[in-house]
Amino acid sequence: MTAEGNDAAAARPPAPTRVLSGIQPTGRFHWGNYFGAIRQYIDLQTAGESYYFIADLHALTTVREPDRLRGLVHDAAVDLVALGLDPDRATLFVQSDVPEVTELTWLLMTVTPMGLLERCHAYKDKKTRGLPADAGLFTYPVLMSADILAYDATIVPVGEDQVQHIEVCRDLAGTFNHLYGEVFTLPKPRLVEGGARVPGTDGQKMSKSYDNTLDVFEDLAAQKKKIMRITTDSRPMEEPKNPDDDHLFALYALMAPESDRLKMADLYRRGGFGYGEVKKALAEAAAQFFAEARARRAALEADPQRIEAILSAGAGRAQAKARDVLDRARRACGLARGKAGKRLAGEKPSGKGGRL
Repeated sequence: MTAEGNDAAAARPPAPTRVLSGIQPTGRFHWGNYFGAIRQYIDLQTAGESYYFIADLHALTTVREPDRLRGLVHDAAVDLVALGLDPDRATLFVQSDVPEVTELTWLLMTVTPMGLLERCHAYKDKKTRGLPADAGLFTYPVLMSADILAYDATIVPVGEDQVQHIEVCRDLAGTFNHLYGEVFTLPKPRLVEGGARVPGTDGQKMSKSYDNTLDVFEDLAAQKKKIMRITTDSRPMEEPKNPDDDHLFALYALMAPESDRLKMADLYRRGGFGYGEVKKALAEAAAQFFAEARARRAALEADPQRIEAILSAGAGRAQAKARDVLDRARRACGLARGKAGKRLAGEKPSGKGGRL
């Protein structure tokens, strides 16, 4: 540990509770996104400081059409605010509006073992299946680590399939801290409850990869048609059924008030009903559940400058924090040298954000 590293560690106050998460704009948000992630973002926005970003840099590994990416970023921002993310409580921004994160990624790359990245799930999966994998996918966990460490995040809500990335982040931060002093805050994962239990229209986990999604804000008539086509078993109507084993009931349970949910569960156990009855009830419950969010979304779409202002203000706040962390890391590893180093590290942002 260097003397500068010791000085940096001594100067740092205890870390407050700070929540950080990002979501990729690779398509419109579906019910799995909402119940598996977005609902937790909203619940956690009062837990302390919270930073939520739209991960457009990550999306470049799969979305290669510029206009489509810009549209998806805009839609993601509108959807998040409509669903209840409060920009007065949480910092909402676009990942690429904070360029400090990409420089921090390089600092972390210099302490990242190749073997660690070779063991990461996404890269291993593609390699096993004989699919081409680019350097963006290979180094994806390092960028994700920079996303987390740039804001001194202490809590990162994730699904079980993302826990490995938090472990990678902690490993890289630990290595950097061992070499240069206590520069980074080590985050802890917060497992998202129920994220893996949102079934799609075919009974598998709801995912764009399976083409089995029900989008939060899709046209209600189109959504109802999808719901009416949900795969069900062939048991006769009069046969009693266990609601806990049925993916159609699982979807209904997410949307319906508790009293309606209990009545539907009793109906399953008694038997003598058709799945079409449940599907109609699900369509109605979903329309009601997201009705307020749909109204808020319509208002936001009518005022596009409001979303741009929210993202610009969020980028300003996020960049100010990331700048502090990057300056700390630069000083610790020897890139900044006194007054000249401050100029090399850049001036603090004005707070107006990075969006043009």
